[in-house]
Parts: sequence; C-alpha cells; structure tokens
Amino acid sequence: MSALLVVLGAMVGAPLRYLTDRAIQTRHDSVFPWGTFVVNLTGSLILGALTGASVATPALALLGTGFCGALTTYSTFSYETIRLAEQRVYLYAILNTTVSVITGLGAALLGYTTAQAII
Repeated sequence: MSALLVVLGAMVGAPLRYLTDRAIQTRHDSVFPWGTFVVNLTGSLILGALTGASVATPALALLGTGFCGALTTYSTFSYETIRLAEQRVYLYAILNTTVSVITGLGAALLGYTTAQAII
C-alpha cells in the first residue's frame, strides 16, 4: 500500500516540479537556476511541516516520500551547479550551493516549528 501512495504522490510532484521550474525560469533572464531553487525550497518547507506535524505513515508516504521526493531534485541541483562552474560563472555556482543548502535547512526548520506550534 505504501508503494502505491509513493507512486501517487510522485505522479503529482514530478510534473509540478517541471512546470514550476519552467514557469519560473522563463521569467528570469539569468543563468542562476531559480526554478530548481524554488522547488527545492518549497519541498523542504513542506517536508519540514509534515515532520513537525508527525503525520501518519500513509500520509508521509504519499506527501513526504512521493510528492516531496518527486518535487525536489538533488540531481538537477548538482547538475546545474556543475554547469555553472563549467561556464566559469563561479560566483553563481558557489551561491547556488551555499544558498540552497542554508535556505533549504531553514525552510525545513520553519515548516517543522510552524507545524509544532499549530499542533
């Protein structure tokens, strides 16, 4: 049953990641990967909130592993960072790495503490 919930969550998360990434990136004339940054930040916030709310295992499989797992993308983040370095845009590569990790952790903490305060 959990595997099916993961698949169902991923069926929503993956297309949403693609559409969000494209919508954001087309609005920015920059080599910085804003789309990937936003989906990873959003996924961190949601997963932090789910963890803070101590949701039941079925909901965590659907929303945490399935939806957030498909919405966020470490592989694209890594690829885009390497691409920035290859293009010799070193400041953007360093900023992408640093800001993504720090804000991702901050978003997860914010989601967690907000959910804890509500529940």
